[in-house]
Amino acid sequence: MVKATGNATGLSKVFSLAKEKGCQFVDLKFIDLPGTWQHYTLPISELNEELFTEGNGFDGSSIRGFRAIHESDMLLFPDPSTAIVDPVLEPATLSLICDVRDPVDGKDYDRDPRNVAKKAEAYLKSTGIADTSYWGPELEFFIFNSVRFEQNSHVGYYEIDSQEGIWNSGNGEGNNLGYRPRHKEGYFPTPPTDQIHGIRTKMALKMMEGGLDIEKHHHEVATGGQVEFGLRFGTLTKQADNVMLYKYIAKNVAFQNGYTVTFMPKPLFQDNGSGMHCHQSLWKKGKNTLTGDKYAGVSQDALWYIGGLLKHAPALLAFCAPTTNSYRRLVPGYEAPINLVYSKRNRSACVRIPMYSTSPKSKRIEFRSPDPAANPYLAFSACLMAGLDGIKKKILPPEPVDKDIYELEGEAKAKIKSVPGSLAEALDALEKDHAFLTEGGVFTNDVIETWIEFKRTREVDQVALRPHPWEFMLYSDV
Repeated sequence: MVKATGNATGLSKVFSLAKEKGCQFVDLKFIDLPGTWQHYTLPISELNEELFTEGNGFDGSSIRGFRAIHESDMLLFPDPSTAIVDPVLEPATLSLICDVRDPVDGKDYDRDPRNVAKKAEAYLKSTGIADTSYWGPELEFFIFNSVRFEQNSHVGYYEIDSQEGIWNSGNGEGNNLGYRPRHKEGYFPTPPTDQIHGIRTKMALKMMEGGLDIEKHHHEVATGGQVEFGLRFGTLTKQADNVMLYKYIAKNVAFQNGYTVTFMPKPLFQDNGSGMHCHQSLWKKGKNTLTGDKYAGVSQDALWYIGGLLKHAPALLAFCAPTTNSYRRLVPGYEAPINLVYSKRNRSACVRIPMYSTSPKSKRIEFRSPDPAANPYLAFSACLMAGLDGIKKKILPPEPVDKDIYELEGEAKAKIKSVPGSLAEALDALEKDHAFLTEGGVFTNDVIETWIEFKRTREVDQVALRPHPWEFMLYSDV
């Protein structure tokens, strides 16, 4: 018999919410291994206790990174604590995020990324180092007016357009009113230069309607529609849920208003890419264990945590910067955090210690190399496991670097290591360095092997096979 996922009180709240808001359907959402939400929808008559205690079946063989066709039957178990009225669907629809289980043994499915996140939180408690981790991801993304792309045997191109892109300054079609942020100057002028304030506000309203705690929204550095919404911190699994809801709402509000959104890390050449800077802290019995009297006001545990992040960073990026396009962003310049060092305030370092506040409660570590293409359940869990490995093994990071790293020369520059230069290199690093992830059974070897194989065969190899448009500029006349 499969155990229930929620108690009677939790279910009562779910049923009351659905009735109060007049919901006509129930939408079941879950995440595939690469990091995309999947869903299907039931009539409200199917909302009953059995849905939570016995689950609802689906074909796992059709989900990326899940089951083979001969073992395809799987079950979804809704988490009652995730119940909201979906802010973008009509008519009124109750939305529930689900966990995936095997119907044969009733156990949580190892390749379910949400299960990995929950195991990471349980492992943290088991170590005694802390009982809670908090996560404050900063997801940047682009809002475009159109995106076109094609790839076949004899054609390969992409074309992006944004009404506020600086490249449209000379556009002679209709009235050209100007006011566009120049390259690297999008942070952050007022309207009318900021032409997408209105659509951002619509997104923010829907995000808040969906229960997200939005602190602010603003234009980001790049021209052509780069933006960010401040998302208040939360616990690991819950915050990964919030990231998926954030992306879902941003995409749907854009689509409904004639825009398109991409969380692709580097869609524009010659301007800044989009990151997902991951602020993280550890707490024990209500106290922040990263606060202390060491460098920048951090504790010894915090320094060891940073040591773990930096030591394992090449392997971490296989989960945290998980696309071939991620490494178009992780290049010198463009504020890219490519240097395997830490610092206070220095944004070219992989790890930064923010200095906005002197409050002990606000002390945290910011890992800047991840990007928003990452599966948040896996990325946050991997970061936590690396940091805990650093604390357990007392891994000291190199000395902090508080200078502009791009201005360093000679021996000082030669001492600073960089992140991998490609997804292939990051996957190789993960293959060699993953024992820290398997502590406590958080990541299984099966998950890691499946991830590496998927990324190599479905992404790295596929991109390598195809001619690149710039190759024609370089070689068409040879």
